[in-house]
Amino acid sequence: MNDKKQYAKVPSSRLSRLAKLGSLATKVASSIVAEGAKQLAAGHRPKVSELILTPINVKRVADQLADLRGAAMKIGQLLSMDGGDLLPPQLTELLSRLQANAKPMPISQLNHSLEQQWGCDWQQQFSQFSFYPIAAASIGQVHKATTQDGRLLALKIQYPGINKSIDSDVNNVAMLLNISGLVPKQIDISELLNEAKKQLHAEADYLLEAQYVKQYRQLLASDTRYVLPNIADDLTTEHILAMTFVGGIDVDKLVDQPQTVRDHVIELAFSLMFREVFEFRLVQTDPNFANYRYDIETQQLVLLDFGATRVYSEVIAEGYRQLMTGAVIDDQPQMLAALKQIGFFSQPIEPQAQQALLALCLQACEPLRYQGKYDFGQSNMMRRIRDVGSQLSMKQGYWHTPPADAVFLHRKLGGLYLLAAKLKARVDIHKIFLSHIIE
Repeated sequence: MNDKKQYAKVPSSRLSRLAKLGSLATKVASSIVAEGAKQLAAGHRPKVSELILTPINVKRVADQLADLRGAAMKIGQLLSMDGGDLLPPQLTELLSRLQANAKPMPISQLNHSLEQQWGCDWQQQFSQFSFYPIAAASIGQVHKATTQDGRLLALKIQYPGINKSIDSDVNNVAMLLNISGLVPKQIDISELLNEAKKQLHAEADYLLEAQYVKQYRQLLASDTRYVLPNIADDLTTEHILAMTFVGGIDVDKLVDQPQTVRDHVIELAFSLMFREVFEFRLVQTDPNFANYRYDIETQQLVLLDFGATRVYSEVIAEGYRQLMTGAVIDDQPQMLAALKQIGFFSQPIEPQAQQALLALCLQACEPLRYQGKYDFGQSNMMRRIRDVGSQLSMKQGYWHTPPADAVFLHRKLGGLYLLAAKLKARVDIHKIFLSHIIE
């Protein structure tokens, strides 16, 4: 636990973060030159993307973004989910490495952050404080502690300087992606990156997240199938979120549990998502598996993270109701009207491209359309969606940037599909969906 290799200091100034990315670009460029020369000497004419995505460069980029944490790591996570059907498979694989836990910051840096937020005598408030985190992610790390008055808490502590580095991090990573040629030129991700900045600023505001936790507790107060932590207001600041510690098993660790347990987790997750979209119009859009736990004894789904919560207008929520209903009853004119209402055809698009997008939506709604228990473990739906999306993005006049509301909601839906596939769940999504749209 005290091995220094397990820690990595978070570079907090803009210059130090830019220097890290600059040194990464230099190392990758040197590797490209060396590998290119080697292949040319052997009589091959390699593509630039092939030279960039060598195993050593994949590891180098993933490790460096993970060390930076913050928006640099988060934008990699966002692209790995949002761009999974658009980006080259090797790049998607590289970015998916960033879904794993980050290294925690050293104890000295942690203590400095706590002193800034709580004062130099902060330890007097606790009878026990675990300096090694129980989780470390892109924006902060989580510590377990017991207060002097006996409350067992989970403390989400933000990495220093992360909130101030978001815009520059996103710009720098975007620049690396553009100059490397890894993102196809016809794909304009600038609008998505601007939305990512807004979302990341919201995620870095722990006082805002505390408000969302309280709001969800009210919305789900009468639904005993879900458990949420309580906020400890006396210890919560803009950069520390203090919550009651909630137990349970991480949902992705349930793979060896009985089929009924795995099915129930997915039933609860989809039921909640439909309520979020159609009833609350408030959606926690981060599909990271670490945001959920399951209490086997009480059969409750534990909800832990609300940083990526997004408000949806009635127009967009109703658009999705019409889109999904249209897919279920195979009413394509209704689906086209719904897509327009959501904001999909705000830019000129070929009629064939509209039909192709419709076909993609029908595939994505396959579990909703299927009458009976949909077997996620046997389905290749995600691969088919990725293949179709990849083909569409490469056709001239077919790609245009989807509306931000759609990107974040599709990210949530895709994450639930991935979890359902991992758990090999067999669930009647059609029945759950109908129960939430029939007044």
